[in-house]
Amino acid sequence: MPEAYIVDAVRTPVGRKKGALAGMHSADLGAHSIKALVGRTGIDPDVVDDVVFGCVETLGPQAGDIARTCWLVAGMPEHVPGVTVDRQCGSAQQAVHFAAMGVMSGLQDLVVAGGVQNLNLIPISGAMLAGQQYGFPDPFRTSPGWLARYGDQEVGQFRSAEMIAERWEITREEMEAFALESHRRAIAAIDEGRFAGEIAPVGDFAADETPRRDTTLEKMAALKPLTEGGRVTAGVSSQNADASAALLIASEKGLKDHGLKPRARIHHMSVRADDPVWMLTAPIAATRHALAKAGMKLDDIDLFECNEAFASVVMAWMKDLGIPHDRVNVNGGAIALGHPLGATGARIMTTMLAELERRGGRYALQTMCEGGGQANVTIIERL
Repeated sequence: MPEAYIVDAVRTPVGRKKGALAGMHSADLGAHSIKALVGRTGIDPDVVDDVVFGCVETLGPQAGDIARTCWLVAGMPEHVPGVTVDRQCGSAQQAVHFAAMGVMSGLQDLVVAGGVQNLNLIPISGAMLAGQQYGFPDPFRTSPGWLARYGDQEVGQFRSAEMIAERWEITREEMEAFALESHRRAIAAIDEGRFAGEIAPVGDFAADETPRRDTTLEKMAALKPLTEGGRVTAGVSSQNADASAALLIASEKGLKDHGLKPRARIHHMSVRADDPVWMLTAPIAATRHALAKAGMKLDDIDLFECNEAFASVVMAWMKDLGIPHDRVNVNGGAIALGHPLGATGARIMTTMLAELERRGGRYALQTMCEGGGQANVTIIERL
């Protein structure tokens, strides 16, 4: 089977709520990473076959096929198309998968993949609630078919995070210790300059502003639970954030024709799903499935990234699979670095690739929980 390669990957710094990127139009935010990617790789944008970008809450500045709009705002050729992917939190990771599939099919040679999200401009659940003006309280409970299968029980990420903490017997104190470590790791990575090579500064904004240097276990212990009597608080949850990221995916022919040197090979891609009401448990089954399909064991993987939507999600994943924390989210995760929904998959992959190179490892695995009870898994091999 033909191979798919990652030529390069770049991202913006992550902006926090009411932060440096809060007022930046999503098209300009996405265009920034595209322009940086084209500049870094030296490719002629005329030869790009497609642009595949993830985005969630596609309203307002994110509506109208934001992938296409980002490319045009970047000043790139009008004949190159774009398509926007929504697999919820896994949208940008799925964008990379679709780009790689196009390359591996032999139909395309160079595809730009990534994602963009500005949660300051369009808040989380914006699209989920937009139908209320038309008489739909949410996407589910007015469907007779949905009610027949799942009833009218709440479908929500906060509920799922709580159920996971309870089922896997994860205490609030354990989640807060995990969250504090996420901030500690991210701050160390920033201070040591580990992210510098992967970030394209936006003006004077050059470093992630989401990690909280002043957070403590005592401060987290004072936070109110998101649901009455629950264990999950804002302190053990991912941060709303703004960012974009872009990767160049190439075929062997694309590499040869354009004199490109790849940084990694996409070794495996898959996606699996679980109960949509539990919603956030799918990374467990998806990781097992991916390793079996790839003929690999946990010990073959040098680095793991599991998106920190909530501390309980990653902790249950590690506990169920027996994955040590010292190989997971080594530069911090979304609790510290933020979760710009439609861009997160590409942001994580950009960081994971750079860290794999820094450590001289061979394989890295990325997964993340997604709305609808889904999870993508990507395994990359450093070259």
